[in-house]
Amino acid sequence: MKKFLLSLTALLPLLVLSGCNMVVFEPQGPVARSITDLINWSLIWMLLVVVVVFGLFGYIVWKYRERPENMEYEPPEEHGSTLLEIIWTGIPILIVIALTIPTVKTLYALEEVPKGYEEKEPITIHVTSADWKWIFSYPEEGIETVNYVNIPEDTPVLFKLTSASTMQSFWVPALGGQKYTMPKMETEMYLIADNPGSYEGQNTNFNGRGYADMKFEVLAQTHDEFDQWVDEVKEKAPELTEKEYEDLLKPTHLGRLTFSNTHLSWVNHADPGSKAYTNPELYRGHGYQGKTFEEEDNYKSEEINENDKHGHDENIENNENHGGGHDGH
Repeated sequence: MKKFLLSLTALLPLLVLSGCNMVVFEPQGPVARSITDLINWSLIWMLLVVVVVFGLFGYIVWKYRERPENMEYEPPEEHGSTLLEIIWTGIPILIVIALTIPTVKTLYALEEVPKGYEEKEPITIHVTSADWKWIFSYPEEGIETVNYVNIPEDTPVLFKLTSASTMQSFWVPALGGQKYTMPKMETEMYLIADNPGSYEGQNTNFNGRGYADMKFEVLAQTHDEFDQWVDEVKEKAPELTEKEYEDLLKPTHLGRLTFSNTHLSWVNHADPGSKAYTNPELYRGHGYQGKTFEEEDNYKSEEINENDKHGHDENIENNENHGGGHDGH
């Protein structure tokens, strides 16, 4: 029975940790690699502390255990060791310093274009979080997407983050760390994907019943594929109106949407004087939550484009028309 309990105790941490996002240990860009290096550095020091502490614990318990020959032993009262007090006070201080210096250096480095990419012109993408979807605006290309973002490989991408409603958290584990999106404020983040590939992003902040499914895809493409996608969107994607955009911000889950203009022409949620778009009366029961990434994008689907001619309101109420597949993105 004791052996069974011991085995169960050993397996419990593995069961708990199995839910951790291990993608961070497979970085796909320089930003993610710098964060992974910092995590590994911290793990080394934590492992060192655990090994030393548990080693000393086991040694002391065994050495000073009660035995027949020392049943009546009473240790003398002692002052203690000044040297030992200095050692076990100084060691934690040194460990904190060893962790603090690389952490601060990495955090400051993440605010700039990653080393080795200074000569490459970054592209700018505005990120707006809403309940419960992600909106990506390309001001230079005149494109807006919902729940997916395409980027060129091996190119710095400056994400300018804000929120149309509540505070949320933007995180693409394979490409970098997380940053908060806040209404009437703007934060910035540089990300780079080394090679073409599909990477999942998500909201990691608790902000309502729909936050857990608030995910998006980052698709890194070759430069030719990215340019082709931009041209295709400009040619085929419908335009977004202000009324359609306000409906889109209501608490719903949508699939993928693509537009040939951006909402930045009439509102920038990072502006301190911008309008708030919270809908608290809809938070508890906002209807059908929709399914993400199932059907063609709205600029690919003739049926959805036809619906756009009759008004986007119908599409918001019938979110199944807004699914988005991987093809063509």
